[in-house]
Amino acid sequence: MNFDDFRRRADAVRSLPLESVLLMRGAVRDRGDRHKWHTEQGPLSVTGPKFTNWHRGQGGGGAIDLVMHLAGVNPREAVVWLEQHLAAGPLATSRAAGSEAAAPERPRTLRLPAPHGRMLGRVHQYLTECRHLEPSLIEPLIQAGKLYADSRGNAVFLLVAGKAQRPVGAELRGTGPRVWRGLAPGTRKDLGYFWIGAQGSREIVLCESAIDAMSCFQIYPQRICISTAGVRADPPWLPGLLARGFEFHCGFDADGPGDAAAARMMALQPAIRRLRPPAHDWNDVLAANR
Repeated sequence: MNFDDFRRRADAVRSLPLESVLLMRGAVRDRGDRHKWHTEQGPLSVTGPKFTNWHRGQGGGGAIDLVMHLAGVNPREAVVWLEQHLAAGPLATSRAAGSEAAAPERPRTLRLPAPHGRMLGRVHQYLTECRHLEPSLIEPLIQAGKLYADSRGNAVFLLVAGKAQRPVGAELRGTGPRVWRGLAPGTRKDLGYFWIGAQGSREIVLCESAIDAMSCFQIYPQRICISTAGVRADPPWLPGLLARGFEFHCGFDADGPGDAAAARMMALQPAIRRLRPPAHDWNDVLAANR
């Protein structure tokens, strides 16, 4: 992609509505503040084409800046992501200027990446060597179809719902040198979650990602560990699990967004207790103990 080509392609996607980007990346609008969104990088305030992450003191304008902030990618990678996920998709149409009425959201079709067996070794190596996870944790997930590799070598962690473990989405994690994470198009993380745990356990730890959930389970093998797929204080499926008598711990990251979300979660659900990682997150705890 030369400079002129990049500029042309960037101009075509820069003005895509931020709401569309947020929905595609699995963010959730705050129930009490229509300008606030709960995202993988913490809460954002969004006004028109501008966004601000107050916890991190960062912000920007336009869809490219937003993808760069959420995914931690460079401008060219952000443009490619927007082209692949939104430029020609049903979420690309913006609302009329000045309109305050939100159009009804149409259910998005879940598009899980196809498994790619030849890339599975790369994912396995990444999880064991870079993320310090034991093969004894990884292999049962692969056998159950809850973890696989896609054609790009990303690790795919299924989000499931109900006793039938029906797929409702997937967390995607890059396995290359650049940090990358996302969600499969059409993921409905309000309906389900990635989990790993001991059969019959009555203790659940909530973590921010699938890798953190696996890391936490490696540390606490007598518990069930669930990924909320981002910093989320009130996932809709949580009250149902609480009603079934599980003992809950909030294991969100030991940082500003994690602490703030944990405090809000415990205010909404006083039965939940904080389990703060002794390092930044549970995978960092594993790395520190190597």
